[in-house]
Amino acid sequence: MANEIALVNHELVIKEEVKKFESLVRRGLLGEEDLNAAAEAALHRDKDLQYILRYEYKISSRKLLEALSNYYKCPWIEYDERMLIPPELLYGLDSEKLCVSLWFPVARLGSRVIIAACNPKDDFVREEIEKFFNTKEYTICVALSEDIQALIQDFLCGPPDNIMGKERTGLSYWRNTMAEWRTRLAGYRTNFAKVRTYFSLQRKGLGLIAIARLLMGMHKYPQLVPIYWSMIVLGLILVIAGFYSYIMIKHSRMTPPDHRKMLEITAATLMFLKNYQYFQKKEIDTPVYTFTLAHLFESLKNHCVFIASSLDNKIRSALSHERTALAARRTIAACFRTVYARGRTGLSFMRSGVAFVSLGLGLMVHFGLGVLSILDVFIILVGIWMLIDGIKNYLPVRKEQSALAK
Repeated sequence: MANEIALVNHELVIKEEVKKFESLVRRGLLGEEDLNAAAEAALHRDKDLQYILRYEYKISSRKLLEALSNYYKCPWIEYDERMLIPPELLYGLDSEKLCVSLWFPVARLGSRVIIAACNPKDDFVREEIEKFFNTKEYTICVALSEDIQALIQDFLCGPPDNIMGKERTGLSYWRNTMAEWRTRLAGYRTNFAKVRTYFSLQRKGLGLIAIARLLMGMHKYPQLVPIYWSMIVLGLILVIAGFYSYIMIKHSRMTPPDHRKMLEITAATLMFLKNYQYFQKKEIDTPVYTFTLAHLFESLKNHCVFIASSLDNKIRSALSHERTALAARRTIAACFRTVYARGRTGLSFMRSGVAFVSLGLGLMVHFGLGVLSILDVFIILVGIWMLIDGIKNYLPVRKEQSALAK
């Protein structure tokens, strides 16, 4: 007799669970035999049928919610970490009871409370809601059981005014912001590398012009003069090609901003420190720098992660703080690398500029003024331009090095 009763209860449970998702069969998203098999598996494994359907039969959570909404004749709600649940709805909630009855307050519309529940028809759930909020003005929306558990875990793991779920989402946002800026900085460094590559074309071009000018000024092997002029033409082509590429990079969308703007954007990506990292004042020997990368880096040393020890504070909340602090350090390091890439580019220009100015002056002094002195003047002018542009790119780097040395 006991076996027969158990078998009847078993069949009733399966039928009740199957009814909830019959609309999936009608919509052609699932076969009837598959639904029955999933219900059997859920019962034997002590799992929710929605869990089996979602992760083994690959039915999306949105489709499952639509099926449940159709069954319970009520709206549905999907879990999102970005939910801004009013703190006053969370005071006094008992997480253990909520994990058993599977309901959670998610919003307030005027005096009406919006509740997410796994089983909106459960009278015990309604009784709990009315008793806790002391009102009959509420609306129940159906939600997946794992979504209810996620809400409980995220919004009851700390004081309602300092909700860890929202905090982790905010920290994730700032990590993405910093990652986006680091990606942009990597693009700037790539552009600096391109500039140095195209700049080598200019050096080769000017080198060919200087060699041809030297050979022509020596007046040896006059039969090779056409070759010398060919070298000059090829050198001019290389100089123009390198200069054109340099100008195109300078005016592209990925043009590196000036030094001050780069520091301002880097500082803006670290604004999360005000809200998400707990500031601890310490006596430090290091001087307060002016607004430099060294100043930004030093400010990170005075920010430490502090989360009160509690069984409710999940370890991933603390780890989220640590990951974000480390991401801030990587962002500053990426900005350092970009600044030094600009410095390397500037030094490259300066070296070549000094070399070509010296070479042009040497040729002019050695061979005197003449028609070919036009090439000497051209080499000198290009060298001066390289020198000026190199100094312009290198000076901000020198400022950062001076700040670090203090």
